[in-house]
Amino acid sequence: MSHDPEADASYVRLVDQIHPGEAVTQIVVEDDRLPGGVVLDLDADGRLLGIEVLGASRLLRPEVLRRARRGG
Repeated sequence: MSHDPEADASYVRLVDQIHPGEAVTQIVVEDDRLPGGVVLDLDADGRLLGIEVLGASRLLRPEVLRRARRGG
C-alpha cells in the first residue's frame, strides 16, 4: 500500500505490478456513510487490480497509514 499525505490518498495494490493502461475500468463506490471515497480499478477481464482510497486519513486506521509506503 502507498499513501500520499498531501493528497490524503492511498492505493492498495492487489497484484505485483499494474502496467500503464491496464486498469481499464474504475468503479466508484458511492455511499453517504463514507467520509471519503473509494475507487476500484479493474482490468479488461473484470479482475480487481487495486483500490484507491480518497480521504484516507478518515477512512483508514492510523496504524495502517503508518505502515504505508510514502509517495505520490
